[in-house]
Formats: sequence, structure tokens, C-alpha cells
Amino acid sequence: MCDASNYALGAILTQKVGKIYYASRTLDAAQVNYTTTKKELLAIVFALDKFRSYLLGSRVIVYTDHATLKYLLKKTNSKPRLIRWILLLQEFDLEIRDRSGTQNLVVDHLSRIEQVVDIFPIRDDFPNEQLLNISVSHPTPWFANIVNYLVASIFSTISL
Repeated sequence: MCDASNYALGAILTQKVGKIYYASRTLDAAQVNYTTTKKELLAIVFALDKFRSYLLGSRVIVYTDHATLKYLLKKTNSKPRLIRWILLLQEFDLEIRDRSGTQNLVVDHLSRIEQVVDIFPIRDDFPNEQLLNISVSHPTPWFANIVNYLVASIFSTISL
């Protein structure tokens, strides 16, 4: 579920059973000037980018209270920003469904939370370059001598 207001975006990642993740963020100075339809599409792009690791490879249904988004996505002559967003959406097995604002109350509230400037923003994205990047200072682990002794009865006097 995604929603946008004049100054913030809100999104919820859910399954059939319940909610998994809540996300919201404020719009910057340029994004405040977007049309309502573009803000709603930006909310979807924000949600898909935020929940990317959870959503890739599975069917994604996005509920929004803005029915004209379907027509914006089918527009043939679009601006470069809109084309970039559409290309991002094509990475997902995506279906956009309409849901009235009265059924999107939590997302509606998330998109209207006034947020004071983040002094220390939380970095919760993990680029692929940093995943499983482990550096080892010693070529052999600290327990190698113990394993060698238990398996082969060889005692090494070399210290690590």
C-alpha cells in the first residue's frame, strides 16, 4: 500500500497475514512541486526501492488510492524522469490496484507525518558490494591448531 501527500510519502509492506514493514519519508524541495499523480507514482517507486530485497522474484500487488496511475504508466510520450520510474517498475512482477482512501488509513497517516530534519539518517540499505564482504587478517583460523590436534593428533607450535 502506498500513498503520497503534499509533503511526504508513506508505504507498508504486507502479506496476507499481516504487516511486515512501515516506511515513510518527506519530499525534498523539488518533489513538493510534482503533480499529485507524480507524487503517487513516486510513492510506489519509493516503496519498491525500499522493499526491493523482499519483493524481487515474487508477485507484487500495489494498492493505491489514485486510479489515474494506470493511465500514466501507459502514456507513450513521457518525460525522462517518468521513463526512469517506469523502467524501475518493470523489474518487478507488478500489479497496481485501486483502493479507496478509507481503506488505506495507515498509509494515509504515514504520508502525512510531519518529520523534523533527520540529524543522523538511518542507513538501512545494503548494497550488493557490501554483502558477505569479510576480510581475514590471518590465513588460518584461530581454532586450526585445536582441529589438527583432535583429528590427526598433530600439535603445532606455530602461534597465530
